Amino acid sequence: MLKAVILIGGPQKGTRFRPLSFEVPKPLFPVAGVPMVQHHIEACSKVPNLKEILLIGFYQPNEALSSFLLKAQQEFKVAIRYLQEYSALGTGGGIYHFRDQILSGGPQAFFVMNADVCSAFPLVPMLDFHKQHGGSQSYVILGTTANRSQSLNYGCIVANGETQEVLHYVEKPGTFVSDIINCGIYLFSPSIFQHIAEVFQRNQQELQLFSCISEENSSWQRTEVIRLEQDVFTTLAGRGKLYVYKTEGCWSQIKSAGSAIYASRLYLSQYGSTHPERLASTKEGGPTIRGNVYIHPTANVDPSAVLGPNVSIGMGVTVGAGVRIRESIVLHGAVLQDHSCVLNTIVGWDSTVGRWARVEGTPSDPNPNDPYSKIDSETLFREGKLTPSITILGCNVSIPAEVVILNSIVLPHKELSRSFKNQIIL
Repeated sequence: MLKAVILIGGPQKGTRFRPLSFEVPKPLFPVAGVPMVQHHIEACSKVPNLKEILLIGFYQPNEALSSFLLKAQQEFKVAIRYLQEYSALGTGGGIYHFRDQILSGGPQAFFVMNADVCSAFPLVPMLDFHKQHGGSQSYVILGTTANRSQSLNYGCIVANGETQEVLHYVEKPGTFVSDIINCGIYLFSPSIFQHIAEVFQRNQQELQLFSCISEENSSWQRTEVIRLEQDVFTTLAGRGKLYVYKTEGCWSQIKSAGSAIYASRLYLSQYGSTHPERLASTKEGGPTIRGNVYIHPTANVDPSAVLGPNVSIGMGVTVGAGVRIRESIVLHGAVLQDHSCVLNTIVGWDSTVGRWARVEGTPSDPNPNDPYSKIDSETLFREGKLTPSITILGCNVSIPAEVVILNSIVLPHKELSRSFKNQIIL
């Protein structure tokens, strides 16, 4: 029997995802037409003998999360539960805190996945690899190849070329260590908890020591906050227990809103083989479709509109005559009036783009000439200026007719009256 754990974080996390994460928990943000975490759940549901999926995070249980989990259970025929942490416990602290729930029923192994990654999820190959490399006493990290400079932004893995044993692990190193990076998807045997317990005990000892030395209140460092990457993998490396399974499949982080458009493109391109029914096509009397496009069945799209490539249209969206949309996500209830043009943009829930308006961003795509290039999680500002990035309209934003909005972020419930470029509109 197997289980899966998906780490979904909480409201203090996902700050780079604002203003979109104001309206919906980041794991439920739609990527390629379905909530981000549904891609993980669907991949888990295809693993034979996987009986339960546990979501761990510190969101307050809310209506959106509860109804999503209920629908997902019915659709994928697998038990799904949400376990709420009392505070952010880190990637290792969360699973350690809920270890009894994870181990109940006696799973031989369990997957752990970060919710903010987009992947082809090679879970079955990881299982086969795990059986060949020590089974119950070993642990597997999914790895992929990055280019040298970008590898510094990730956990880097030095592995034995023949056995794939992890010899050395460094999280976000200062200098080049390895071009194999951690994808945030793991396969553990229950014995991993012994190693997390060692970190927990070490934290306790350090806290006691600190309390003895300092008279101040020492609750600033919780012993339960444990990071799998820095605290567990670094000590496990080189001990014959940790292995890396390298994937050639697509993979990306979804840290910023800009990376959601790129992740949407990766998932839409996978739909060709996994979900062809989700891809729109040009039909007589319908809009012109170029490349991969997802249109929700309830959306109303004028036949003279041109959509694609990489466009995702949400529930109840209205797209007027002569509208052009490219490389964008349009969220539910939005209205794009006649002849408007939307490029490299996320249009928020219930927002309106006026007639003949142009809303455009700058894509933050990886270098297309480098097969190992990843998306840069660029900072919002560079040298005091807003970094050109995709344009984001928060929910319920109104853009008037015949204006240009370029490389800007508009916070929710704003009614604009003129053109803007390179600005955050508060």
